[in-house]
Amino acid sequence: MLDKIYQEGTMMVTRVAVDPKDGGRARPRGACAVVIRAPNTIDGDYRLRFPDGGEFWVAAEELAVLKHYQEGEMRGDNPEPHDLFEHVHYQCIVGSRAYGLDHEKSDTDIRGFYIAPSSLQWSLYGAPEQLERQDEDVCYWEVEKFIKLALKANPNVLECLYSPLVEQCSELAEELLNQRDIFLSQMIYQTYNRYSMSQFKAMNRKLKKGLEVKPKHAMHLIRLMLSGLTILKHGFVPLSVEEHRDKMLAIKRGDIPWEEIEQWRLELHKEFDACLESTHLPERPDYARANDLLITIRKWAATQEFG
Repeated sequence: MLDKIYQEGTMMVTRVAVDPKDGGRARPRGACAVVIRAPNTIDGDYRLRFPDGGEFWVAAEELAVLKHYQEGEMRGDNPEPHDLFEHVHYQCIVGSRAYGLDHEKSDTDIRGFYIAPSSLQWSLYGAPEQLERQDEDVCYWEVEKFIKLALKANPNVLECLYSPLVEQCSELAEELLNQRDIFLSQMIYQTYNRYSMSQFKAMNRKLKKGLEVKPKHAMHLIRLMLSGLTILKHGFVPLSVEEHRDKMLAIKRGDIPWEEIEQWRLELHKEFDACLESTHLPERPDYARANDLLITIRKWAATQEFG
């Protein structure tokens, strides 16, 4: 049985010989195909397209992900994901509750990082880059992935480092948090401003075609831009948007005309350009100190496991 629902484009391989339920030529065990329609449940049927163009439905229990099939026994001793949750070192709340935009029905978004056991990290199959809980908005990155994303000025990870709602923090995690400023650089301009610009352009194209855009998405893009400007100006990542809460929620409800939202974001883009010229942030993050942090963490993990 597959371990989750795999989406369109995933390459599959048949674990047994399969006969099309809706007619056509049978396929032998080991045949490759691409998913063109995924099921709604983990045990549902997949619509597959084979190299010869044939398409039919195949049960999940008769399939394996091609990548996993090729890895073969290398996956055999891989710990169950739930075992790795015991290695979480940092956990915080982000999202609407941290932004000050929550209401009584808001989800609680949990993020953080875990430190993979050395025996898993060094093994052939390696450690998963992130852990997620099914049906919950919970995600933990492996610490190396977490650090690399932070160095790329990934907004989701930077918000973790500056969240005021910390629920779990080991001594190693605290050491990382104490040096979180090493991840802030002028790359904020690209990740925050450029991303927002591309997304707004896409929404404007949809509107010109008479298609609907989601006000909630526009709200979060404006929030992202305001956050990026604060980072460039003051050198820290703000999460709360209390000052703009009413206007943000008005955008989310669709109470503010699109023209007004568009005007605001254009003004923010101009402000981004000005801030890039005057910011005191370095051009690039401090890769050397980030590398030292990661090595310290890896040495600690090895010592804990092997003495």
